Amino acid sequence: MKQCFWFVLSCVFWTIGGRIGLSEEAAEKTASAREARWTSLWSEPKLVDEIYTILKKVQQEEIRRHLFYLAKDPLPFRKLNYTRPGQQKSTLHEADDYITGQLQKWGYQVDWEEVMVQAFRRDPKKPKAHQYSPPAAEDPWYKAYNLYAERRGRRCPEEIILLLAHKDSQSWVDSPGANDNAIGTAGLMEIARVLAQYESHRTIRFLWCNEEHWPWTSVTAARKAKERGDNIIAVFNLDGIGVKSAEDTAAGKKKNVIVFTLPEGEAIARLALAANHRFQLGLEQKTFKRPRPGDDDGSFVQAGYPAAVVMIGSFPYADPNYHTEQDIPERTDVPNAAITVQLTLAVVLTLDRAP
Repeated sequence: MKQCFWFVLSCVFWTIGGRIGLSEEAAEKTASAREARWTSLWSEPKLVDEIYTILKKVQQEEIRRHLFYLAKDPLPFRKLNYTRPGQQKSTLHEADDYITGQLQKWGYQVDWEEVMVQAFRRDPKKPKAHQYSPPAAEDPWYKAYNLYAERRGRRCPEEIILLLAHKDSQSWVDSPGANDNAIGTAGLMEIARVLAQYESHRTIRFLWCNEEHWPWTSVTAARKAKERGDNIIAVFNLDGIGVKSAEDTAAGKKKNVIVFTLPEGEAIARLALAANHRFQLGLEQKTFKRPRPGDDDGSFVQAGYPAAVVMIGSFPYADPNYHTEQDIPERTDVPNAAITVQLTLAVVLTLDRAP
């Protein structure tokens, strides 16, 4: 099939030994040229009005509804090694059912991809937030699932914009995992709801994976995407959106950090900075280049998809309740998360409409 997007002209691959493909300097020049091409779309009033209309569909109460369902009532947390009294399924499988039911209600087909995982062990000698430790070989294995849904593109369906979030809470501690990462899960659900009837030019794919059990299921998702030859042109990881220090939360600050690894990701980060200004979203934004791939977006970087970023409220992560029992939904800044959802939508829609 004829490729109608510039991305295929500059494929790069990540290997254990390093990058193969464009040089760093060439990649940066190419990324800058793309950024200018993207933002030129905003000179079209009709397109800008369309994006504004879609952004206004984001509802804080929808995000809040999912957040409290997944991190308080009825689910106290989302992990494979805990089943609520009177229930037959683990709380993570219950979360899978809930997410699937909501997506189906909005008209999506949901595909489940099985991945075998173990729960982390807990080492009380470590600092509270980092007490996870590797599972032992004899520990139980569980069936975990990656959940997929998508809007098939009409003009360039072979080109995929991937949005993802990890839906599980910590397997080694009884944490509600509201900020990490029920809020990202809920934010991604809201993007799916808003785009349920959107006629996309490119395929917009959604993935809910698992990161608080081992191995990360995003690694399987990225590997299988590469094996299929999927042409993923951008990856957005929603993890801890709107989450920041207690001081910044109390001060009412609305923050977002766009973290990237490679120049292709930096181009998307700069586009997000520009979109925040163009669509008057009011986020206090920063970008951060990490020295090596990390989080679920890093799984895709390592598989050979360099245009990947994570949207996160603070980096380094500043939530004082990180990985503890006190990570409750009442402490989540839903308005901040909702603006980050709008920002992500603005960037995705711009990429989708690029010639």
